[in-house]
Amino acid sequence: MKFHSKIYIAGHRGLVGSAINRRLEQEGYTNLIYRTSAELDLRNQLEVEKFFSMEQPEYVFLAAAKVGGIVANNTYPADFIRDNLMIQNNIIDAAYRNGVKKLLFLGSTCIYPKFAPQPMKEEYLLTGELEPTNEPYAIAKIAGIKMCQSYNRQYGTKYISVMPTNLYGPNDNFDLQSSHVLPALIRKFHEAKQANAEFVEVWGTGTPRREFLYSDDLADACVYLMNHYESDEIVNIGVGSDISIKELAELVSSTVGFEGAITFNTSKPDGTPRKLVDVSKLNNLGWKSSTALEVGIKQAYEWFLQSHLAKA
Repeated sequence: MKFHSKIYIAGHRGLVGSAINRRLEQEGYTNLIYRTSAELDLRNQLEVEKFFSMEQPEYVFLAAAKVGGIVANNTYPADFIRDNLMIQNNIIDAAYRNGVKKLLFLGSTCIYPKFAPQPMKEEYLLTGELEPTNEPYAIAKIAGIKMCQSYNRQYGTKYISVMPTNLYGPNDNFDLQSSHVLPALIRKFHEAKQANAEFVEVWGTGTPRREFLYSDDLADACVYLMNHYESDEIVNIGVGSDISIKELAELVSSTVGFEGAITFNTSKPDGTPRKLVDVSKLNNLGWKSSTALEVGIKQAYEWFLQSHLAKA
């Protein structure tokens, strides 16, 4: 990408898209375009085609998606598979029809089998059954990967697919009904601290292990790969180490300053036992994450205090 290249960031207000936008601006890219969901419904094929035809972007970061945690995925499975398929189908096809030079598709590590060997290598895709709680979302993301690869093969496009691990950071979703575990814990412990609560309840046993990547690190990796990677093969983006949900809860509790107890509701689902990605391919390409979890959680909590509560 050249600094004056026309770059479209789909989903620029979200956790991932806003981080990519910040990174591009920091690096000196000056011709960035985006639309809010009110201005452009990415589920509408005609609207998307009209937008691409009019704007003619040269590069596309496909960060728009319907995302959520266990509760949201369990409650709205039809929404997750339908909306994500529509969004990515429309953008990938419009990119091809309008001569986009390169597209980066954001997938998810939930594409890997529930009981995949750990750490999860890229080649484990489609080698086993998916985690039932987010299967519709995962299938949509797998379809996006295969669509990019198929367009490359049939039309000679240059579309790459990256699989980020669990993300957190500025512009995260802190709604307890639809958020992922880390922002949910930040909000839970903050509200418990405000209320002088005796304890905070965490779903599950606390034993599952998860890997967490700060959103600005992901954005750095995405820009790096857009400039340095061309292959049909998917690439994991992560930190290469994980932490138990129990340890995570204790870390968030300490960061927020909550002094009560932590209890675990074992009647609630744990989800996948472990999700750690193998990042050796990405490291060999010349990129490694730089934000320590303790630092990232502190920054995420500061953003929550400044931005999220200001809206309340």
